[in-house]
Amino acid sequence: METPFKKLLVKLYIVIVITSLLSGCSMIEAPFELPNQCSLTVNVNSDEMCSLFFGDTKILEWSGPKRIDGLIWGIYRLKVTKSNFIYWEETFLLTAGENISLSPPTDLVFVQGGTFTMGCTSEQGNDCYSDEKPSHQVTLSDFYIGKYEVTQELWESVMGSNPSYFKGSKRPVESVSWYEAVEFCNRLSDKEGLQRAYSGSGANITCDFNANGYRLPTEAEWEYAARGGKQTKNYKYSGSDNTGAVAWYDGNSGDKTHAVGLKQPNEIGIYDMSGNVWEWCWDWYGDYTSPSQTNPKGPSSGEYRVLRGGGWIIYARYCRVALRVSGMPDGRSSSNGFRLARTR
Repeated sequence: METPFKKLLVKLYIVIVITSLLSGCSMIEAPFELPNQCSLTVNVNSDEMCSLFFGDTKILEWSGPKRIDGLIWGIYRLKVTKSNFIYWEETFLLTAGENISLSPPTDLVFVQGGTFTMGCTSEQGNDCYSDEKPSHQVTLSDFYIGKYEVTQELWESVMGSNPSYFKGSKRPVESVSWYEAVEFCNRLSDKEGLQRAYSGSGANITCDFNANGYRLPTEAEWEYAARGGKQTKNYKYSGSDNTGAVAWYDGNSGDKTHAVGLKQPNEIGIYDMSGNVWEWCWDWYGDYTSPSQTNPKGPSSGEYRVLRGGGWIIYARYCRVALRVSGMPDGRSSSNGFRLARTR
């Protein structure tokens, strides 16, 4: 039977373990039998910084991939940053004797939630179209969004084929319909052991925004991320007022797509949200309304789905962060692709 004194010793041992980790010392042997110790493997790139917390206490900090042995059971939090941007945080439970491996979501950037003005704002000048009005306040919860557009390499690894007109493993996949993008999200979720976000078929497809699997961003999430989230500098395009600095469009593309990530990123480290390929969003296309909204998902029904960002084939005005167009969900074009999102 566990006595109050033994419980106190366990708590004391936990404090000693945390202190030893903070000081870089080796583990101290417990004076009594404790649950089996655990290990954690973190699979990140060498330029990514990791912080491990036990409760509210930071116990370790390092860069690159690492295996950590001798951890006690309990609830931990891992925070991963790159270029000073937090792009992945995960809270997890280590149970007695457990050895787990954690990998960051597939090239996703963490976007801290907040409130922004969506639609035709002052930096858009006289370029706004009527469907960008009225501008309105939107509040979003935290989410993740693709650092890059989905590449042909990733698509082929999941779907087994490559429909793109402009071939290249690091180029964005294109010539995919909205339906095919949704199917890809579900298959990638299956592959990584995550919950499917989508169910149903055709016009009756629904999205479970509480699932931890991959999905398309909502139109509001897309625009908030394109504007730079809470770090926004209110640029006309995603990351700059200079189209050529951030976008492949008809003025510099040479009439073709280009490998992702070659232009400069926006304020939160996301690439190609202006130009290269148009990007499918979750929402049905419809008119904006004035009232402020929280986590909007767009109209409940419609004929067309939203596309954002402009592309290699179109002029600069269409690469603005507020610009929106519509497309048939079963339509395919060599200028249409997408990027991933996740709720958690």
